[in-house]
Amino acid sequence: MTSLSLCDAWNQFLQFVKTHCSATAFGNWLAPINVIEYSSTSITLEVPNIFVQEYLLSNYKKDLAAFLPVNANGEPAVKFVIAAQSKAPVIHNSPAVVTESRKEDQDSWKAQQVKLNDNYSFETFIEGPTNQFVKSAAIGVANRPSHSYNPLFIHGGVGLGKTHLLHSIGHNIMQHHKKLRIQCITTEAFINDLVDNLRNKSVDRMKRFYRSDVDVLLIDDIQFLQNRLNFEEEFCNTFEALIHQNKQIVITSDKPPAQLKLSERIVARMEWGLVAHVGIPELETRVAIIQHKAQQKGLKISNEIAFFIAEHIYGNVRQLEGAINRLSAHSRLLNVDITQDLVETILREMLQTTPRQRISVEQIFKSVAAVFQVRISDLKSSGRTKEVALPRQVAMYLACKMIKESLQILASYFGRTHSTLLHACKSIEKKISADDMLRRQIGMIEKNIHA
Repeated sequence: MTSLSLCDAWNQFLQFVKTHCSATAFGNWLAPINVIEYSSTSITLEVPNIFVQEYLLSNYKKDLAAFLPVNANGEPAVKFVIAAQSKAPVIHNSPAVVTESRKEDQDSWKAQQVKLNDNYSFETFIEGPTNQFVKSAAIGVANRPSHSYNPLFIHGGVGLGKTHLLHSIGHNIMQHHKKLRIQCITTEAFINDLVDNLRNKSVDRMKRFYRSDVDVLLIDDIQFLQNRLNFEEEFCNTFEALIHQNKQIVITSDKPPAQLKLSERIVARMEWGLVAHVGIPELETRVAIIQHKAQQKGLKISNEIAFFIAEHIYGNVRQLEGAINRLSAHSRLLNVDITQDLVETILREMLQTTPRQRISVEQIFKSVAAVFQVRISDLKSSGRTKEVALPRQVAMYLACKMIKESLQILASYFGRTHSTLLHACKSIEKKISADDMLRRQIGMIEKNIHA
């Protein structure tokens, strides 16, 4: 086999693998591999780490042997070189450049600013199908602040990467748009700032800082603004002032805007731009996250164990990171290798014995139709008779309760708007408190779905 045909053979191998694995697996494990040298009898590949090498040999050794030359033992004639780990540039979280007349006000806020986490960057954010869209939106905002999506509203459950993306945007803007002035703060810190300035009679200075001295406002956990009317009004005024000056705003929350207990005014403003959802990572993305976190800790975990952990810990990324921290501590302190027995012992209370099944809207339709003795087609229809309207509202209520998707997506299954879905949820919640029969029927439906 000539050198040229050997290079072609590698490309053919990649094309073959691409059709036999998911796009996420290909992107995480195979795309980073580079050919750095090849001869008529062997090929040398550069891999980012030892885990990628093991993954390639564990999963595709036979395919490699089919496309590439083999040695005397019938093994693929492949050599591996680990890529040199270049250090990421250190980004200092110093305040943005300001005019001399405002320097005193800017300096007074240094101690109160939430520093950007150096570990949170787009490079360290593991991408998968459930977060691909929101990461793309975040990169778009970071590359072109106030010209892509403004505001950008990121929502999702605990520990799924919202703060990671928020800080990644901050790092990227500080690196590529050095003249822009950034403030990254939690909602709780914003409220504390307002309280302190009310006490010190310096609210005007705070307003001037947020509304004039900030070009990019990154605010985390907006759900903590709920049921705090005075603070909500001040934030809304700040929000409007920045938007009218074409300043970029990025907000994170554990719920979409429509589900927050905030005024219609502020909800409408947060829905002006783009609302993006961060979902729970699927299996292969969780494996990639585990291997990445393990590599950061200098911990060697086999693919089999990585898949075992990913199959039994699926709630959020923080749980995966906590699992790796525990294993790393035990491995170093006891000087033992990571085995499945050790994983089952150390992570006993974290592991789920049976991976949770994803609940679909179709499952809800079937169970609701069975309990209320209606047809599934009736639940999807536009009919408004009492016999159909109540079961349909129950199905909407259960979809919102049991499926972690945006209201817009869930509403599309019913051919309704998200506001109709919200109305149905509130209506059923109200009826449940007074109707024992309805409460038992819904309990029966939930039991059937989980069964």
